[in-house]
Amino acid sequence: MFADLGGPVHYLDFGGPADAPPIVAVHGLGGAAWNWAAIAPLLTDHVRLLAIDLAGHGRTPQVAGRAATVRANRVLLDRFIREIVGEPVVLMGNSMGGAISLMETAASPDVVTGLVLVDPALPRQALAPVDARVAATFAAMSVPGLGEALLQRRRRRRTAEQQVRDTLALCCVDVSRVPVDVVTLGVSLAEERFAATHDPGELLDAARSLVRMLTMSRGFRRNMATIRVPVLLVHGDRDRLVSVKVASAIAQAHPAWRFEIARGVGHVPQLEAPEWTASVVLDWLASAHNVASSSTR
Repeated sequence: MFADLGGPVHYLDFGGPADAPPIVAVHGLGGAAWNWAAIAPLLTDHVRLLAIDLAGHGRTPQVAGRAATVRANRVLLDRFIREIVGEPVVLMGNSMGGAISLMETAASPDVVTGLVLVDPALPRQALAPVDARVAATFAAMSVPGLGEALLQRRRRRRTAEQQVRDTLALCCVDVSRVPVDVVTLGVSLAEERFAATHDPGELLDAARSLVRMLTMSRGFRRNMATIRVPVLLVHGDRDRLVSVKVASAIAQAHPAWRFEIARGVGHVPQLEAPEWTASVVLDWLASAHNVASSSTR
């Protein structure tokens, strides 16, 4: 489906009971709404699930006056909740989408009733472990000119399908755990985007703004400290992009948050371990609802 929010915004409506609580799912850097297709059918007996393509990703273009930075996409997400969903939601974000969901929860607590962070992008503590390949990739993307050249080279040498599989290999411990039909959907949408010759600057704008935000993280940490809604933090213990040690330190600093570790899983538990992730989310939703109900009595 498409909405007009200062330009076209694409989203997937996975359905669910009309009277069920709405969840808006937010993908990570270089991802798209299809990233939630494995977990969606495991949730929609209990919730209404919508997944947005952020600006510069999927089928949502970066148009004049609408940037692809994390802050601009936080504003776009806010408009989507207010104008399209039309009621407060639970936000569920992965990687960069987790960071954006966290920012939105802090900025607009009136439209967020709960927050699910799935391997979110988080500021790294000094001396925290970092994967050498990931660090080198983000360092290169941060350099003007070099990042553009690297993405153009990748586009020339790798097909859309190869790029999807490369990304899954980086994000997963075992790609074979991702449902075949979901991979096929991701490849189909990537081929559509590939054929449209999207500007690689869209991805770089998002990546560079994310690196800046996490490097100069004082404001981001302040945002975390202001959150009062129930929070579920889920993290794969073999995540190469954001170490589980980083997530564990954040969880220790926020003891009211529920923290669950996905064993033997990488950066995208919603794709690699959808059954486990869905069961944790649904259990947390039930307990979070009870906490919210008792707090209003």
